[in-house]
Amino acid sequence: MSQNYTLYGTEFSLYTGKARAYLRYKNIEFNEVFSSLKVYKNIIIPNTGVRFIPVVKMPDGAYFQDTSAIIDTIEARETERPVIPIGPKQKLVSYLFELFADEWLVIPAMHYRWNHDNSMQIYREFGQVAFPRMPHFVQNFVGRKLSKKFSGYLPMLGVNDQTRDAIEQWFEQEVLVQLDAHFAKHRYLLGDAATLGDFALMGPLSGHLLHDPAPKKMILGKAANVVRWDQELKAPPKPVGALPTNDEIPETLLPLLTGMFRDQWPVLINTVAAIAEFYNHQSSHQSAGDNNHKPIPRALGECDFTIAGVAGKRKMLSFHQWKVQRVLDCYHSLHGEEKQSVDTLLHKVGGFDFMQQQIKHRVKRNNNKLVFE
Repeated sequence: MSQNYTLYGTEFSLYTGKARAYLRYKNIEFNEVFSSLKVYKNIIIPNTGVRFIPVVKMPDGAYFQDTSAIIDTIEARETERPVIPIGPKQKLVSYLFELFADEWLVIPAMHYRWNHDNSMQIYREFGQVAFPRMPHFVQNFVGRKLSKKFSGYLPMLGVNDQTRDAIEQWFEQEVLVQLDAHFAKHRYLLGDAATLGDFALMGPLSGHLLHDPAPKKMILGKAANVVRWDQELKAPPKPVGALPTNDEIPETLLPLLTGMFRDQWPVLINTVAAIAEFYNHQSSHQSAGDNNHKPIPRALGECDFTIAGVAGKRKMLSFHQWKVQRVLDCYHSLHGEEKQSVDTLLHKVGGFDFMQQQIKHRVKRNNNKLVFE
């Protein structure tokens, strides 16, 4: 067992669910600290410069925010039970599922939390952030006020009266059905060892949808295999199996991959284009090099999107480009037979053309802020 780490987060935080499951699976000894307002003020903000969780304090005292950066850093330090596949197809698919779970499944995760009757539990949990030792009626009152900020993100994600029913149809009749069929045959996403994609899925599924009363009841009744997978990743770590040695991708994942490219990737490509336009506009009004130091706005206008055949509008979120770069960098690093093998898979699931994207104006995280490279 490795040295001690500290995880700052909450039980009801989507991305904390991803980080917690990863640390458990890696058999990493860690303390978990509830992120109260006091912890935000005294630890998180001074050490990261932002108000986001989870945050992980490394054994050497360094603080990392953002689950992708956290996992990348720990994987480089803790080599037992690796979660990034070696095979080119398996590696790319794992990154695709991370992008899908982190940035697209947040849509149903937020919808079911704020548009269904979870209020008593959620208000109390949000109230505990401000007043962890106060009576429940005080936490409920304060939590109701704090919750307005988070429920206010729904329109940014494209969740409104026009799309609500479509989001539920898509999640319950497509995503959940396909995941349950997959986990009926496979222990984890890619085989008998968990990978990055599994932990990313734990965010929306474990942190929201299997945590909040209303969606939890729905999933318990419809997707027993998803529940089994979730419970195993929450339990003490078991012996690790293996991924298929021939870089095989389970056939049961192909419908999910097809859906990703159909629904999510048009929005991602529009976002990349919007960031390029923003860069060019800024460059025309600033001296050379100034663009590289100023944080990029969190959202850059609206774009169309479709879910379950229903059209809507949502914000283009600039952070998505950083996540897209991870996928494209993985793909563009391939050559020869490895690339041919991956391209065959991508043609099957409608992703080949998207993977040809070349990003001219790359972004990076600098002190947990998004800037141009």
